[in-house]
Amino acid sequence: MPATSLNRPASRMLVLLACAQLIIALDATIVFVALPQIGSHLGFDAQQLQWVVSAYTVAFGGFLLLGGRATDLLGKRRMYRLGQALYALSSLAAVLGGSALLLVLARAVQGVGGALLFPATLALINTHYAQGPERNRAFAVWSAASAAGLALGALLGGVLTQWWGWEAVFLVNVPLAGGCAWAARYWIPVDGERARGRSFDLSGALTVTVGGTLLVFSLVQGPEWGWTSPLTLGCMLVALALLGLFAWIEHRGRDPLMPLRLLGYRELRMAMLLTAVFMSSFGVQYYFLALYYQQIYGYSVLQAGLAFLPATLVCTLGIWLAERALVNIGLRNTLVCGQLAGSLGIALMCLALPNGAGFWWLLPGIFILSIGQGMTWTAMWVAAGLGVRSGEQGVAAGMASTTQQIGGALGLALLVSLANSASGTGGAQAQGIEWALWGSAMVALVGAALALRLRSPQGQLGGVPSAQASSPSAKAAIHRCCETAGSYDSDR
Repeated sequence: MPATSLNRPASRMLVLLACAQLIIALDATIVFVALPQIGSHLGFDAQQLQWVVSAYTVAFGGFLLLGGRATDLLGKRRMYRLGQALYALSSLAAVLGGSALLLVLARAVQGVGGALLFPATLALINTHYAQGPERNRAFAVWSAASAAGLALGALLGGVLTQWWGWEAVFLVNVPLAGGCAWAARYWIPVDGERARGRSFDLSGALTVTVGGTLLVFSLVQGPEWGWTSPLTLGCMLVALALLGLFAWIEHRGRDPLMPLRLLGYRELRMAMLLTAVFMSSFGVQYYFLALYYQQIYGYSVLQAGLAFLPATLVCTLGIWLAERALVNIGLRNTLVCGQLAGSLGIALMCLALPNGAGFWWLLPGIFILSIGQGMTWTAMWVAAGLGVRSGEQGVAAGMASTTQQIGGALGLALLVSLANSASGTGGAQAQGIEWALWGSAMVALVGAALALRLRSPQGQLGGVPSAQASSPSAKAAIHRCCETAGSYDSDR
């Protein structure tokens, strides 16, 4: 079944939503190859330098739920423009600050900008594009921009750093994000009136933001401090206590930041697990492969960046396949196929890595892995929005993307520990990285098993008629999906 075409206003808005996702993904990886130059220019020591990366991750993960709530209460277009403005201003401040501390603070503000922008883009897709092929097409374009940002980050970072210096990796955001913030005034529909009688749930916002930030922080710092050190355990205990307090506040609150009844949506619950698994499997490959390319194969920064280009192109093919698979075989089967392809692709790469310095031996694994990555990324965000009302799409996106960040931080920390333990027991560094990648292949298999638990009648996604669609459970699911396009009932 061919995908539907979009009218001109919808296409213009989709360009801005894709640019937002490109910026978010790009900023997560573009600084990697510039770190040595940043460290020598601003006087970072080896321990401090990691915070150029971690400040973004910690702030992004900690503020996502608050960003989702702000999207629902204050408006999707407003949060889109504010998030892009924060990206532009903080990127400029990173260059003009002239000190290590100000650079780290600017990266944290970039993370806050991402935490506002990400739920806004997902909510705009789920409320302005009709359920079915039209929304699948929008998610496909949005996903392609994300894949391009992740894979091109290392390459673009290498080119900009080599030709213009480390400052260029931040300055590139200023016209891009600033232009998107300006264009959103004309290309994204005006937000409706703000919901009356609703609040930000300040106590819930404080507990989940501080608790989430501390949890991501402790996962990022765990390998550095040691998992049993008092600092790591203390941060984790305080984080878990605050998150427990948050759950209690939400249970008793009249207008909670995160309505716990949203966890009643099976698709959203599964999407939250799958986003965590995705980042612990597909998401960590860039880190370990970048190390392997440069430290084992001896690739230059530019060569390592170019090595990720085939993955970008093939991942786009996987996104195109997902758009059609969602219609023809359903959400569950699309996710299972994507996760299985990812696990197989990572396994093939692990087998080829010892003899893959010429790169050709790696291509079969890269091809299969990237197909799976594109299919899984698109389908898991479709699952996150199913059945959720328009006025709660922002917080639902925040919930799924929060577990994505926590899963990525936890997965990377555990797999780095696995790689270090393998290297520290007489094995070479190459063997340690290979062990970590084998671990990520196993995580992808877990994702396939989780995806099998999804209920995915084809009628949900605007696909071909199905006998399943006549069952009572399928009718209820389809009815919930149709509510997405409706208005939010503030009385609930």
